[in-house]
Amino acid sequence: MDTNTPEIKQFIRENTALFWYIPEKAKENISHETLVEFILNYGDEKNVKKLFDLLGMEKVAEIFYKQTHKENLTARNRINYLKLVRNFFDLYFKKNNAYRNII
Repeated sequence: MDTNTPEIKQFIRENTALFWYIPEKAKENISHETLVEFILNYGDEKNVKKLFDLLGMEKVAEIFYKQTHKENLTARNRINYLKLVRNFFDLYFKKNNAYRNII
């Protein structure tokens, strides 16, 4: 699990309402996978830009790809992205060549 930097922890605090089911004490220590999923699903364009600034577009694309493409999923996993969000960001990352080191 990646350790969250002070900047990422501040970003999580600023958007605490997006992580509604995670206990307050645990929010700052969520995984990058959880952070990406919640920001892409429920954040606005400013949240997404900040996420790209903090993690880098290629890192976000890598996490997103692993979470959304069936060849990466086991029988117990499921895709937690909204269908429109999944389609949008899949097209966005392809257009911006963010998958170049993944596919």
